[in-house]
Amino acid sequence: MVMLLMMLNIASIPAFAQSSAQMREKIQQEAQAYLLSAIGDAHGDDNIQVSIVPVDDRIQIPVCHTPFQYHADSSALTQSYISVRVSCGNNDWYLFTNARVARTRTVVVTSGLISPGTVLTSANLKLAEVDINQLRHTSYMSQKELIGARMKRRVRDGQPVQANMLCFVCKGDRITIRAQASGMQVKTAGIARQDGVIGDSIQVVNASSKKTLIAEVASTQTVVVHL
Repeated sequence: MVMLLMMLNIASIPAFAQSSAQMREKIQQEAQAYLLSAIGDAHGDDNIQVSIVPVDDRIQIPVCHTPFQYHADSSALTQSYISVRVSCGNNDWYLFTNARVARTRTVVVTSGLISPGTVLTSANLKLAEVDINQLRHTSYMSQKELIGARMKRRVRDGQPVQANMLCFVCKGDRITIRAQASGMQVKTAGIARQDGVIGDSIQVVNASSKKTLIAEVASTQTVVVHL
């Protein structure tokens, strides 16, 4: 009888261990899915990779008759390391599991070394996955929108192209000033007094009247004055 009980106990150990391992795996997978959803909602343009730290084998996972609940502080969702609270709704059990998060974005980077004053073409540019921590200024996701812009400083190969590196209209450029009012347009020649990228407001001088105006950069050759 004693021998039979010992055999039953030994036989039950692998089954329990396997169940516990399956529960840990389940928690890791669900925690990863939770974070991918939570971070993705806040960073729609980013590519997110989440690696969950394995749950310690010594931790026993209880039977939970309701789905496990997952929670991370919203302020932590921008960090590289995030702690996730895992709890069971029908008892007081909980644990914390940790995750490492990598965020990248597909942006335009330089193709080869680029010197100051270089006018960008498709040959100077390519797309690459870049860690968003390297992106301190406005970055670009399309090569086409950068064609014709000029580099203001030397840039190494593979560096993300950001707004602070270039000008679509550069100081001293001769440009077309387009004035718009009530559906009418007037064009005149002008000179840029400041560097600017598309969307920037810069000072320009009307070549005829010598009057200084504030205009919005519309392209590499045109600025717009809204009257």
